[in-house]
Amino acid sequence: MRRRPPPPPSPLPQRDGIDAVRVRLPADGPWSTVREHLTERLARAGADMVDGMFDAGLFVGADGRAVPEDAPYEPGMFVWFHRELPAEVPVPFPLEIVYRDEHIVVADKPHFLATTPRGGHVTETALARLRRELDVPALGAAHRLDRLTAGLVLFTVRPEERGAYQGLFRDRLVRKEYEAVAPYDPELVLPRTVRSRILKERGVLAAQEIEGEPNAVSRVELIERRPGPERELGRYRLVPGTGQTHQLRVHMTALGVPILGDPLYPEVTDPVPAGDFRRPLQLLARELGFTDPVTGREHRFRSGRSLAAWTAYEDWADGRQ
Repeated sequence: MRRRPPPPPSPLPQRDGIDAVRVRLPADGPWSTVREHLTERLARAGADMVDGMFDAGLFVGADGRAVPEDAPYEPGMFVWFHRELPAEVPVPFPLEIVYRDEHIVVADKPHFLATTPRGGHVTETALARLRRELDVPALGAAHRLDRLTAGLVLFTVRPEERGAYQGLFRDRLVRKEYEAVAPYDPELVLPRTVRSRILKERGVLAAQEIEGEPNAVSRVELIERRPGPERELGRYRLVPGTGQTHQLRVHMTALGVPILGDPLYPEVTDPVPAGDFRRPLQLLARELGFTDPVTGREHRFRSGRSLAAWTAYEDWADGRQ
């Protein structure tokens, strides 16, 4: 099978760390002009919005020139444009740089900051913020952390090397260790390895455990315990052997010790208003280790963050941290 040639580079620069949208016109269709296709494809924006963008010259071709609204439809043609993004509430916590060289950037992400643009979180993401602050437009994420989880994230500097670093996570060659604060159960025997089959359906907020061959493996250890206001609390070391969505959160809930501050497990709670940064999920990607596939260097990084429910429970519970 003949491989499709790679698309040409974007003629538009990034805006606020966000790439321009690229549209490739389908090989077949009833459209006679580029405008007809884009009006149908961007139906949510509305025909008036699309016409206004044509009038303003905001749709451009590979040569960087504005595409006129009467341009004939050409199958396979590329068109670029910038989306108009709604204002986002800034996440008021720092994004720390743990390590940087000519190949990678390792960042220590705060709670509530998404890793990459998705849904309603676009400019307020770790990737967009780092692109702006470091002035590295080609920066890409090698993996993702949930928006509510804090800790270490690996980014790549050179697009041609991204696949090598992503392969580390795909092939389970990265040593990952998490830390969590959850209730302490004296009857729960630890350490133990949890194995189950987890299903995460598209459009459903919470994942669930189902019958079948295990696809999720987690090592759970108790680091220490201390008295709490209602019951004892434990600080746990969690070592995932696989990377299913919400895996650690699901497994801790299944053990009867759900992670503090979790809005999905054991029960889905009502969404909080935008800008409500109280009581963050007490889950932290503490350590990240791997052999660099480009340089051969051995890396081991550790987050400098702490979990507020462990260091100052009352402040965390009252929403002051």
